Amino acid sequence: MSSLFAPGSIFDPPSELHLLVTQPIKTLIRFLDYGFSLLHSSPKPGSPLIRIVCMSDTHTLQAAHVLDGDLLIHAGDMGNEGTPVELQAQIDWLDQLPHKYKVVIAGNHDTYLDPRSRKTLSQQDQQRTINWKSIRYLQHSSTTLHFGGGRRQLKLYGAPQIPACGGSNFAFQYPRGHDGWSDTIPDDTDVLITHTPPKYHLDLPAALGCEHLLREVWRVRPILHIFGHVHAGRSDTMGWLKGGRETVQWGKGQACLEHAMTRPKGFIRAVLDPRAWVDAVKVVYHGGAEVLWDRIWGGYSERTIMINAALMYNNTGRLGNEVQVVDI
Repeated sequence: MSSLFAPGSIFDPPSELHLLVTQPIKTLIRFLDYGFSLLHSSPKPGSPLIRIVCMSDTHTLQAAHVLDGDLLIHAGDMGNEGTPVELQAQIDWLDQLPHKYKVVIAGNHDTYLDPRSRKTLSQQDQQRTINWKSIRYLQHSSTTLHFGGGRRQLKLYGAPQIPACGGSNFAFQYPRGHDGWSDTIPDDTDVLITHTPPKYHLDLPAALGCEHLLREVWRVRPILHIFGHVHAGRSDTMGWLKGGRETVQWGKGQACLEHAMTRPKGFIRAVLDPRAWVDAVKVVYHGGAEVLWDRIWGGYSERTIMINAALMYNNTGRLGNEVQVVDI
């Protein structure tokens, strides 16, 4: 749980007071960026429209209300202990939902699906098998789906790895700071599904996402990027304002924002650091220019819709976040 001064853990959302004390200029820049995002035009869905229903981090629970759509995506952490019994129960639930296509990746709590973490399970569990039924399971792999009688197609790529945050029973971990992403995502990916967020995007002010994934997303620039893992990335102040999603404009404004987020914490250090204020000015300048280019001159910038699809509300053990729906 968060206090007025500090969150109980890095995976808890910090209070507004804590942010103002520890990250005053960063917090200002985040709100400036959010303001510019409201001024940008929204990406227009293609034709025929494809409705994608997004979820993640169900942790053995089942959402009471899952809207229908063309494609259902689960971005990992179906289980808690990650046993095949837990995973099969989630697969059985997803299988009976009405969506034409259903795509799933693993998360760090899906222990059985990683041969390394599987060794921490009982011998009986290690020898069980899973029936994926109608589910397409992606693990560092792609699938191409066709919609509207073949008039549109989407290429999806899914990968489960995360920066390490637990013991040997956690699946698909790599040391934090290690590059587990460069040149791994196919260039023609339309929909990217990862368990970890990219750094600085719906991953709390602690920036729990991966910087190497962020660089890879900059390179590929998919239409849609779905992830979870950091449950509270949906319910902290910025995540709540954004509704658990944001449209990233791949331009100088975005580059300036991400650079500003690398500055050290501390009220006095931030306020007295002229570089932090220069960061804020750059975000205003480039953000404003990009809005004018978009709204007045009709210029087009490459965009990615990012969605934190975690259904688990913070670390409460209950599904308190709504299933996300996006039309592309």
